[in-house]
Amino acid sequence: MTIVNPPKTSALPGPSLEEFEKARETVSKVAQVTPMEVSRYLGDILGHDVFLKCENLQRTGSYKIRGAYNRMSQLTDEERARGVVAASAGNHAQGVAFAAAELGTHATIFTPTGVALPKLQATRAYGAEVILTGDTMAEPFQAAIDFAEETGAIPIPPFDHHDVVAGQGTVGLEILDQVPQVDTVVVPIGGGGLMAGISSVIKQRAAAEGREVRVIGVQSENIAPYPASLAAGKIVEVPTSPTIADGIAVARPGELNFDIIRHTVDEVVTVSDDETARAILMMMERAKLVVEPAGVVAAAAIIEGRVQATGTTVAVLCGGNIDPMMLERVISRGLASSGRYMKMRIPLPDRPGQLAKTSEIVADQNANVVEVLHTRHGTGLQISQVELELHIEARGPEHIEQVLEALRREGYDPRTEF
Repeated sequence: MTIVNPPKTSALPGPSLEEFEKARETVSKVAQVTPMEVSRYLGDILGHDVFLKCENLQRTGSYKIRGAYNRMSQLTDEERARGVVAASAGNHAQGVAFAAAELGTHATIFTPTGVALPKLQATRAYGAEVILTGDTMAEPFQAAIDFAEETGAIPIPPFDHHDVVAGQGTVGLEILDQVPQVDTVVVPIGGGGLMAGISSVIKQRAAAEGREVRVIGVQSENIAPYPASLAAGKIVEVPTSPTIADGIAVARPGELNFDIIRHTVDEVVTVSDDETARAILMMMERAKLVVEPAGVVAAAAIIEGRVQATGTTVAVLCGGNIDPMMLERVISRGLASSGRYMKMRIPLPDRPGQLAKTSEIVADQNANVVEVLHTRHGTGLQISQVELELHIEARGPEHIEQVLEALRREGYDPRTEF
């Protein structure tokens, strides 16, 4: 899905270039200038230079520290004494917790009960008090609002705030410093704080230089409010579906973020979970980078041909905080969706030698069996049959089809699952 939004650069809402530069001075006290890596793999796809802005290598594992620290730096001593509160399932929580420790204030973070253990442990390690509540983000958000009203703690929003946008926009300043010749920037979008900051910086600087730079946003197709909102010309809240890209799973754009993005972003595209999983695998194999699902969608859009960019392109990898258990599942999904891993079920006559025969057929096709299950209890089996479940590594879709065809030639009926 694609939505094109012609940009308008005069009288932009949100921070000015001067405010972004001031935020950079503030943020530089805690945030690193993250690397800009060349991606030959993505460059071959687009036919010109592609760079990766590696915010997955940022302190706390994502860009979120920039906006959180910039916002909290504006608080008075009296406000800091009251403490801060936030709701988050991961990256924002770590950014707020780290910033609070640096600025000497207490942070209370509300998060769903199912939060990934590494993110929970990291947030607590930075000194924040973490309160688990609810199964979705709706309950922690409401709990944070109630806590602020009851205690006077200062809410630190994840994206919809002037100071947060100014902090996130420092990524855009670094992009222009590191790749001044950039023609296209591709950025993940959740609530829109990062995109609002980057696109505002890019468009303001490009206008001042008398040139054009395209800015393309990417959302998960399972929860993509920006295409619908841009098409309607107003904020639209969309139904949600589960997605592995939980870091950008926001059903409603931020008010300020939407106002900036509708003036500055040229196009918004979406990618599926399978496409996201493949991109994670490609980043690990080709770029030697670990990137979380939400952080890799810009690269996924390029890999899948959603981005028709001309000239030098920068893809922002906005986070690297992925649970190892999730990473294991994503790698398996990525291998399967790229035709390199398959599970098949084969009904067999219940007599000796069938397992050896099928294994020999697979081996003759130079495929590797990694797991075997042999059972008499498969659904739909006749009383004289057993079921063989094989997990196979292959070189791609053509190789998988070669294995299946070899089994069929010998009279077997393999049924693939993925």
